[in-house]
Amino acid sequence: MSEKEDAPWRDRSRAAVTVNGIDSSNGNGGGPALSHGNGTHRSGDASHHAWPTVWGLDPRDLHDRFWASRGIEVIRPGDSFTDAHEPSREYLLTTSRFLFTFPINRWLRALERLPQRTIALSIRNERSIGCREITVTGDDLQLTRFQRQYDRPDQDLLTVYLTRDPELARKWAKGDGASEAEAMAQAASSRARRITYGHVFDTERQTDVMAFVRHLLQCFTEPGVAIGRTRRLDLEDSVWIDRDCSIPRDTKFIGPVWIGAGREVPPNEWIVGPTVLWDDPAARPVKEPIAWSGLEPVRRDALQSARKKRRPIGPPGKRAFDVLFSLVALALTLPLYPFVLLLIWLEDRRPFFFVHRRQTFGGGEFPCLKFRTMRKDAESLKEKLLRKNEADGPQFFIGDDPRLLRSGKFLRKTQIDELPQFFNVLLGHMSIVGPRPSPFDENQYAPSWREARLTARPGITGLWQVCRTRQQGQDFQEWIRYDIHYVENASWKLDLWIIWRTLVLLGRDLTRVLRALVARPQRPKKDAPPEVGEPSHARPEP
Repeated sequence: MSEKEDAPWRDRSRAAVTVNGIDSSNGNGGGPALSHGNGTHRSGDASHHAWPTVWGLDPRDLHDRFWASRGIEVIRPGDSFTDAHEPSREYLLTTSRFLFTFPINRWLRALERLPQRTIALSIRNERSIGCREITVTGDDLQLTRFQRQYDRPDQDLLTVYLTRDPELARKWAKGDGASEAEAMAQAASSRARRITYGHVFDTERQTDVMAFVRHLLQCFTEPGVAIGRTRRLDLEDSVWIDRDCSIPRDTKFIGPVWIGAGREVPPNEWIVGPTVLWDDPAARPVKEPIAWSGLEPVRRDALQSARKKRRPIGPPGKRAFDVLFSLVALALTLPLYPFVLLLIWLEDRRPFFFVHRRQTFGGGEFPCLKFRTMRKDAESLKEKLLRKNEADGPQFFIGDDPRLLRSGKFLRKTQIDELPQFFNVLLGHMSIVGPRPSPFDENQYAPSWREARLTARPGITGLWQVCRTRQQGQDFQEWIRYDIHYVENASWKLDLWIIWRTLVLLGRDLTRVLRALVARPQRPKKDAPPEVGEPSHARPEP
């Protein structure tokens, strides 16, 4: 089997808007397509030299101009460095591979208060995941299926150095592998490494470069501060064009749009953003240096993290709660483990645990732990039982599943089989409350707009588990609806209500199981003599 994927630079007709031969494609879900104005496309290598330009600047140059608009110079190993800067200039020391954005104002204020002139910042990547459709073909190159692939950022934590020391910046620029300069930066920085949230993009991935340009269109709202060739189009706050570009007055724009050099837009056309009309290669201008002397930095943060708005429960607080709750739960339930293991051993020997691959935050996979409740050959028997599936979605469910062990039925009714998942919580795979954990195969059925559920860690319990009605034909729709509702409305109040509701339902299930055990009818004994004092129904002797 082979998997093939269209190059992200390539035009995608389902989302492309072409204006007189100008490609304004919004490939990959509405972002700018990195295509060239002459109609040709470069695919394969995402190297720095293969990138298109706008205003003479490629995506890496745009990254540096973004930081320059905030009065900060980006320094990489091998960069040229001059002393013709203001003595109070701030520098960001980084590598050549990654592009990034994060809110900077608080760290500039912190730099002023510290006696050291350098801060080590670890940028935690909070980019939301995306997906793309790829074609899967057989050995004969015939199409077998389409498959949705989730794009999880490879770099979750990137370290950069914010400094006001020009000597350190000069040494960083001269370093070949940056090891020596990095050691100097670590020695010069304050002891505590600061954590900040931002967006990190890998220049070795084509999709990341494309996502970075799309992201920059949203947050780089004043490119004219650091790019001399640009000017804002009259009456259009989010449209920036080359200074030599002429746009008809009846052209309509929606969303942020950047128009490069050599572009001609016909009258009475619509251009829908976010999009970049890259420079015409025949009219590509020479890259102009940054005019640091006359630059007036934009100190307002257009990058304020939406983390608080999107997640009322901050990650540190929720994580601390998850760890504490799991430790208490394990302390209370660990005494049950020997009895559960004994039940499984007596009926079906080993293994005691069942491990299933599920997806967590950002589409990453983890081993979800449970006590084994089914026969060892359950997966092979599943193929024979597919016709009896009672679930309405990608799940597999049979009311009286013949694969269940007798002990497994008891463990499932009492939810004891879920107890090992508290170890998943301690390892950071799961949370106490969150969306239902689902495997990769199930997520292939979910439309793209429903994938917001993968922006949070899955939970041992969740809104779907406590609110589902189990109506025939509705369970899959409820699963998606309740998970999305939780992600959009997560709060401490909602989490505590779900935990309370889970305990109530668990207590109800345990009560039913105990009543069923107590009320189980006992078999009558044959030819048993009457008990002492019990009246005999035999006929009396004469």
